[in-house]
Amino acid sequence: MKILTALFCGALLAGSAHAEPFAKGDPKKGKALHDKACISCHVSMVGGDGSTIYTRADRKVKNAQQLAARISACNANTGAGWFPEDEAHVGAYLNQQYYKFK
Repeated sequence: MKILTALFCGALLAGSAHAEPFAKGDPKKGKALHDKACISCHVSMVGGDGSTIYTRADRKVKNAQQLAARISACNANTGAGWFPEDEAHVGAYLNQQYYKFK
């Protein structure tokens, strides 16, 4: 199921390759969702405030499709219970704050 969700998100983004990634997401809502569900896990993984998971030299996410898939996988693995629009909000926040994918 996790793989299907990631593939679905990737397909949605691939179909809108010329559109701004996460254009339907609201970064403000995404920040609130991120802060509630992501920070504690990221702190346990990398220490500090957890944000270095996005800025480290060996980061795994290299494009918007991979970011969408990673968000979806984390949602499933942590049981955050986000809907697709919530994932888009988080994607919009992370893209605006860290990734800057176009």
